[in-house]
Amino acid sequence: MDIFVQQLVNGLTLGAVYAVVALGYTMVYGIIQLINFAHGEVVMIGAMVAFTVINVLAAAGMPPLVVVLIGTGCAIPVCMLVGYAMERLAYRPLRHAPRLAPLITAIGVSIILQHLAMLVWSRNVLAFPQIIPLTTFTFAGATVTGVQLTILGLCFAMMAGLALLVYRTRLGTAMRATAQNPQVARLMGVDVNRVIAATFIIGAALGAVAGVMVGTYYGVAQYTMGSVLGLKAFAAAVLGGIGNIPGAMVGGLILGVVEALGAGYVSIAWKDALAFVVLILILIVRPSGLLGERVAEKV
Repeated sequence: MDIFVQQLVNGLTLGAVYAVVALGYTMVYGIIQLINFAHGEVVMIGAMVAFTVINVLAAAGMPPLVVVLIGTGCAIPVCMLVGYAMERLAYRPLRHAPRLAPLITAIGVSIILQHLAMLVWSRNVLAFPQIIPLTTFTFAGATVTGVQLTILGLCFAMMAGLALLVYRTRLGTAMRATAQNPQVARLMGVDVNRVIAATFIIGAALGAVAGVMVGTYYGVAQYTMGSVLGLKAFAAAVLGGIGNIPGAMVGGLILGVVEALGAGYVSIAWKDALAFVVLILILIVRPSGLLGERVAEKV
């Protein structure tokens, strides 16, 4: 039971991060039917920018909490700018092109961002400075760290904030109208280009925070870290129902818990395979995902 609770806590922490990253995928797909494979690299850039800022401020002897907050505050606008540039320069010109063209472009943007990060931060694994004191708590025989509790709290707060934005604000109404039918939304006075750009910017901001959390949790960052993290977050979005915001949250949590339980009870080497086996089995039963819904075809 102690092992189960410990792995459950680890899985929920990891799954919450997957869920936050998956929200970026599902928001973009829900509005323009594009799988933005470069979103994982946006997360990576957030971690790298935070690493640079944290290293500089930690050397200056500033308080740990202030250092992390400033690092996150610097990572968010950089990632938002990258997200806007991707949408404006790479995806908007191909919005009416055959579906394969934006997909290939997304893969190309992902490769470009990876190599730019390699040129700026090198190909080496970068170690985050251990500036946050390790605080542990015991719960039901499991050890929970203060970093895990902070990550869980932040992730659930961001998910709740995004849900309020989408379902309780004018921008959210415009997003949902654009997702339903961009032509009709444009006739109703919605600036579709601005809504789509805002979607990329919001997703990039969430990705920046997720990158900082991953970097501080594991203590390392590398220019390739976005590939695997992005793939798992995309799998979480598909598991919950691509284009469905609550589905992305549920899918991320389930994928993280399955991965952690697989590592604890089977083998660390098989944890990724087990997570994707569960994904395949669920999609066989529910091809649209756990909370997936039928999306009307655009005319």
